[in-house]
Amino acid sequence: MVLDPEACFNAVRARDRRFDGRFFVAVSSTKIYCRPICPVRPPKRENMRFYSSAAAAEGAGFRPCLRCRPERAPGLATVDAVGRLVGAAMAGIEQRALPYTRVGELAASLGVSDRHLRRVTEAELGVSPIELAQTQRLLLAKRLLSDTSMSLTEIAFASGFGSVRRFNALFKSRYGLTPRAIRGHGEPVAGLSCRLEFRPPLAFEILLAYLRLRAIPGVESVDATHYRRTVRLQQHQGWIAVSLDRRGAALNLEMSQSLAPVIGAVIGRVKNLFDLGAVPDAVSGVLSQDRLLRPIVQHLPGLRVPGAFDGFELGVRAILGQQVSVKAATTLAGRWAASFGSPIATPFAELNRLTPNAPLVAELAADSIAATGMVGSRARGLVALARAVVDNRVTLSYAADVEEQIGRLQALPGIGPWTAQYIAMRALHWPDAFPGTDLMLLRAANTTARQLHLRAEAWRPWRAYATHYLWQSRGVLA
Repeated sequence: MVLDPEACFNAVRARDRRFDGRFFVAVSSTKIYCRPICPVRPPKRENMRFYSSAAAAEGAGFRPCLRCRPERAPGLATVDAVGRLVGAAMAGIEQRALPYTRVGELAASLGVSDRHLRRVTEAELGVSPIELAQTQRLLLAKRLLSDTSMSLTEIAFASGFGSVRRFNALFKSRYGLTPRAIRGHGEPVAGLSCRLEFRPPLAFEILLAYLRLRAIPGVESVDATHYRRTVRLQQHQGWIAVSLDRRGAALNLEMSQSLAPVIGAVIGRVKNLFDLGAVPDAVSGVLSQDRLLRPIVQHLPGLRVPGAFDGFELGVRAILGQQVSVKAATTLAGRWAASFGSPIATPFAELNRLTPNAPLVAELAADSIAATGMVGSRARGLVALARAVVDNRVTLSYAADVEEQIGRLQALPGIGPWTAQYIAMRALHWPDAFPGTDLMLLRAANTTARQLHLRAEAWRPWRAYATHYLWQSRGVLA
């Protein structure tokens, strides 16, 4: 990625939050790298070096700043093919939290060769996929050392290291400090709690309202300040709670102690759910050019596209929502969880079910699903979707080739263009997804589907955001 040194310098001097996470500044005199918003006094211009990723800065021999905490920097909503592939690789490393990420396995999951993945990441970030994975593991460990009361052994394995010895050695060689010394710089809190930062503004209340209408009874709970849900990742079960952090531009994530081994994956999924990688100024800059969107964009700065914590769960919810009201679909989703989900005990009375996963649903008979009051065609569609996920024919997470996944989704029974685009928007985290045949969109734009698609060409690559702005313009949380 080519960076403009003068623009980067101006952003650092102004501590401009719009550039937080979009590049990092390293100081040659101290061998430390920072976020553009670092509160310390900016270094001399001749001592600054700019990097497009934390991994590239560390690969050049710089250590992360203990003040601005580079591990907390927001991510990016990538839209071009190359950026999308790199973003998918980063998300795959983060959400799987594997001890040893093999390049071939990661590349295969993204539908490319390991050679191509290596070439792209080196061109975009200046590091190989292995170096990228190593940096992400170290930064996760640094976050956990400062933000949680987890033991050093728990942090080592939760961050994806195969042994405590390897964790200690790599940490000391890369950062010049032991993990125990890093912990001394922070104020670890009891339990598991992390701050997830974003680029302001963020229309958090609207985001909660959207999720509240779609909260699956027993699985999710949303009130005026918190989003809560049950979680099953690998063999680990528990709960999470997300709220707006009062100290600044961040969300506060709390979770049960049982999720400590998969905390990295939980963090990655929450970031996707709340669209914390969004770049609000880039979105508004494009959409406000349209006179139809300009008033609502100005009225609701920081509107996000809700993602998905669990891609398969979102796919099920999209199918259940076909041709019925949001309220009716939520009722069906609750019945679905009660019938096929697993019980779980949590501190919250309203959270008592784990959502059914793809392997379980793939083994169900469509008739048994239809017996819960669901239309037979949708029951068959749910089983077909589950089997496609289990067979790796469909990816319901951050996908590199979105168009390919949309095509595979539409090849399944019961999934048409609207459903496929909605799943791409939320589960695949695709900012240019566009369910252009949606009735509420057509009413908001007061036009035909063909005319709307033509007009929407000017909204690329942020058509998913335009969709949500149009829904909001009618006062409808669609």
